[in-house]
Amino acid sequence: MVSITTNLPENDGLDERDIRVWLAGLAVKRSAAEMEKLHEACDLAFEIHREGVEVTGETTLRHALAVAEILAEMDLDWETLAAAILHDVLPGDQVNLSRLEKQFGKSVARMVNDMARIGFVSRDRAASQHDKEVVHTENLRRMLLSIADDIRVVLIVLAERLHIMRILKSLPEAMRVKEARETQQIYAPLANRLGIWQIKWELEDLCLRYLEPDTYMDIAKKLDGRRADREDYIEDVVDILQAKFAELQIDAEITGRPKHIYSIWKKMKRKSVPFEQIFDLRAVRVLVDSVADCYAAIGVVHGLWRHIPGEFDDYIATPKANMYRSIHTAVIGPEDKTLEIQIRTHDMHEHAELGVAAHWRYKEGGSKGDAEFERRISLMRNWIEVKDDPAGSEDFVDNLKSEFESRQVYVLTPQGKVVELPKGATAVDFAYAIHSDVGHRCRGAKIDGKIRPLTRPLESGQLVEILTVKEGGPSRDWLSPHLGYLKTSRARNRVRQWFKQQDYEQHLHAGKISLEREINRLGVAKPDLAVAVRRFNFKKSDDLLAAIGRGDVSPIQVAGMGVAHEMPAQKPSHVEQLPHPKPGRSEKAGRGEVVVEGVEDLMTHIARCCKPVPNDEIVGFITRGRGVTVHRSDCGMVTHLDDEERERLIDVAWAGEGATGSYQVDIKITATDRKGLLRDISAILTNEEVDVLGVNTQSDRKMDRANMRFTVEITNMRQLSRLLEKIAQLPDVLTVRRDV
Repeated sequence: MVSITTNLPENDGLDERDIRVWLAGLAVKRSAAEMEKLHEACDLAFEIHREGVEVTGETTLRHALAVAEILAEMDLDWETLAAAILHDVLPGDQVNLSRLEKQFGKSVARMVNDMARIGFVSRDRAASQHDKEVVHTENLRRMLLSIADDIRVVLIVLAERLHIMRILKSLPEAMRVKEARETQQIYAPLANRLGIWQIKWELEDLCLRYLEPDTYMDIAKKLDGRRADREDYIEDVVDILQAKFAELQIDAEITGRPKHIYSIWKKMKRKSVPFEQIFDLRAVRVLVDSVADCYAAIGVVHGLWRHIPGEFDDYIATPKANMYRSIHTAVIGPEDKTLEIQIRTHDMHEHAELGVAAHWRYKEGGSKGDAEFERRISLMRNWIEVKDDPAGSEDFVDNLKSEFESRQVYVLTPQGKVVELPKGATAVDFAYAIHSDVGHRCRGAKIDGKIRPLTRPLESGQLVEILTVKEGGPSRDWLSPHLGYLKTSRARNRVRQWFKQQDYEQHLHAGKISLEREINRLGVAKPDLAVAVRRFNFKKSDDLLAAIGRGDVSPIQVAGMGVAHEMPAQKPSHVEQLPHPKPGRSEKAGRGEVVVEGVEDLMTHIARCCKPVPNDEIVGFITRGRGVTVHRSDCGMVTHLDDEERERLIDVAWAGEGATGSYQVDIKITATDRKGLLRDISAILTNEEVDVLGVNTQSDRKMDRANMRFTVEITNMRQLSRLLEKIAQLPDVLTVRRDV
């Protein structure tokens, strides 16, 4: 149990003389200027809270001074104490932030404002119907951290909670249980993670005292002596070890602590052992520079005291799964009392306290590994460690405070559930975090009971209620980045998916038109949509066409798969019976070249009449002395061959897609006749680096029409499509397409 000393009078009523006496107890370590500010804070608190009473029945003024007294024992600065004294003065008619800032400075005013927001959340909403949910409890703990823009605010919160727990014994049982459970789930783990051991162990013990009173009293009776006596015993052990190590020239940092009641109870439950088999009621930790010193130190310990059999673990030679490394041993120490000793290097200790083996992780049953949360925890621990170090520069502390700003916000639903969002998130992001349907039907939001714009960034601790309609969908404006409706990618994706689904029929119609237009422009046959559906991983052809309409799939990708109509006449039987498979890609042939079925190194050339390009269905014609001429399968020259000439047809195929060679294509353009038209078209051809092999233009004066035919060299269908598109955008151009 804990013995509490205070300069506050036993009676709850405080007058000005009591406050002066209390302030005198703080003056020992503080300057006159600091004490003057603390006097001003007490005067203002006395003015505001003279008649105020807390839910615990204690006056607000005494509550504030008791919290400040706990912080004074931790040697915190005057600003923290002033903020603790004034932490309940907002909101109110008599005091505002401007007055606090003018009288006490920006830091104090900001901390008082943060405390007001935290108080609003913790007192009214922490014990919601969700407080048994692990995720909710963790998020609530994170929310309390994120609200605080100053690290010291969290220390005030913990000190306030400790004071509340100390006075719970005089309150009704229902309130004791409620406050103790909330403290056990939220505040004690937070103190543990921050390494504030004094507050942590006292909170845990007080929680056990009110939640498991019989267990608490049973363990307390079995402990020999008061905690203060056990602390004195530990100091004696540390002195003995320090002297022995100095004698052997082993540089060691030695600390110790008696195990508190809650920790004893947890270990009894975890190991399923009785009180008598808990050997670390008193524990000492030894930090040395090297592994060799670790083993030298264990030799010293076992040389001083008798080792308890079965209570030695060498986690240096055999680390735990989380890479925790240390030597643990239990001995019969002075006065024949059991004593646990842990020995490790400084690096091992840092890994155990701050790395993946951190003590609080296994004490709390693991963690999701939130890097942002751990970053803030690490910053707080660093600040706590250096705040009293004269060698620690003010710049270092200031940098820690600036880096402490949260990158997440934690807001509450009307039911008290905590929702985590990135900093800058809006009410619309919040709505989609709750449920996609809530987001779709969102039309407004109440923040802390007041209707606010949907674009306003949320702040941690706010209560957000979404105003919805029975039916409806999101606005397209939400997708505009400059309007600021959405911050999270999750919400943006939900909005896009909604519009994709709603506009399906429109996209389907647009896709059909776009594909047909591209087929006509490129002069290719209609592609087999069943093949295209499989290639692009869609379930049906309508889905593919809708994707084209949305712009997810380019029409040129599908049009390029077009095949010509089957030839009307049969090929000769000796060609059909060739045993060789239809040629595909050839190692010897370059991409986009033509290979002949069953024959290697046969000369081929592209027919000038139809000028096939990759992805066109083609057929070869064996010439006399010029190798094989490659035609489109629907070329007029091929379709009009007589039976004797058809025997000279042979199967050929493109060696691969995405050709790198050049192919001749005829482009037909119809436009309104005007000066400079040929120059404009030539400029596009030049910019696209397309070689022009021939030009044929005719002008119809009566119709005021210009008919042009260009023979150009292109490398692939995509280049052809791009060229046709740019020509089509010229003024007065009516139609442009591949001429086949």
